[in-house]
Amino acid sequence: MELRDLSDHSEYVPGRGKKEVAREVGLDPSELIALSSNENPHGPSPAAAEAVRDSAEVVHHYPKASHADLIDAVAAEWDLTAEQIWLSPGADGAIDLLSRAVLDPGDEILIPEPGFSYYGMSGRYHHAEMNGYEVSKADEFAQHPETVLAAYSGERIVFVTAPHNPSGTVMSLTDIETVADATADSTVIAVDEAYGEYADMPSARRLLDDRDDIAVLRTMSKAYGLAGLRVGYAMVPEEWADGYAKVNTPFAVNEVGCRAAMAALEDKDHVNQTVETARWAREYFREHIAAPTFPSSGNFILVDVGDATRVAKAARDRGVVLRDCTSFGLPGCLRISCGTREETRQATETLNQVLADLQLGVHAWPID
Repeated sequence: MELRDLSDHSEYVPGRGKKEVAREVGLDPSELIALSSNENPHGPSPAAAEAVRDSAEVVHHYPKASHADLIDAVAAEWDLTAEQIWLSPGADGAIDLLSRAVLDPGDEILIPEPGFSYYGMSGRYHHAEMNGYEVSKADEFAQHPETVLAAYSGERIVFVTAPHNPSGTVMSLTDIETVADATADSTVIAVDEAYGEYADMPSARRLLDDRDDIAVLRTMSKAYGLAGLRVGYAMVPEEWADGYAKVNTPFAVNEVGCRAAMAALEDKDHVNQTVETARWAREYFREHIAAPTFPSSGNFILVDVGDATRVAKAARDRGVVLRDCTSFGLPGCLRISCGTREETRQATETLNQVLADLQLGVHAWPID
């Protein structure tokens, strides 16, 4: 017996964590600064951590009530009906739900290149064909509706990002509507807002009031600090109300994740602190890194260092873990997550030392 042909499939390449790198370089994890996975440097909300501890004694039960309660809480947060919230294990789980609900074998999807690799991975899992539109480094990764529409040829799902990973650029609501207006009635515009809390723009959720061709994807891994619990969701049109139960896995989010997420939603101060730190760090990076940087609305920044693999290895050996963007098709670029203020300063100092030692550094010249 053999697996089906997976030769066209690719593996997801995650950012590397402290424990993994610590083993390689012979350091204690506490000696490392890991800014490679866009995680929340403040950790989860204290209320969420308490909810995790309190839920330990009930994990032998299926999360029926907590699953429904979290759906209601998210719906209230966005002024939607419960039927418009498709709870999922992370934003990647929401992508899978959308693929299950929309795609037939042989359908096509349109994805940004470079971009989050799981768009294409999920499409292939569901026997869809991939097409791409360019988000160009030469254009500072600006997202133009004209670029999307020039590549569009009737795909069933078109993914747009606000903010884009790994660059941090956004597509405005006006531009998202332009894309939606120009595509077929059978096309769904999936707006990935995994980093939406960090952007100074409204959510595409407001488009759901008047449209039935938009889905908005969100996660609680980033601003809410729950990456290890895998909690995400899609916001969908009212017309899709019956779809969730038919494509959802049983109790998509576990008991611990549901309870932690409900607590995290209530802790607005923690989210505000997280966003404030990220916005400060973005500006600090742009002002102090001795290499060209790109404007970002996420909790990370993209840096053009010339040889990302070489620079990332040298920084890692000095205790700072950064994301080599070769897997995104950007071998010259590093993505650096926003850390605490101390981590941000230390990472910047280390990176600049590496660039100087490797003679790759240039004057800090932010790209405007």
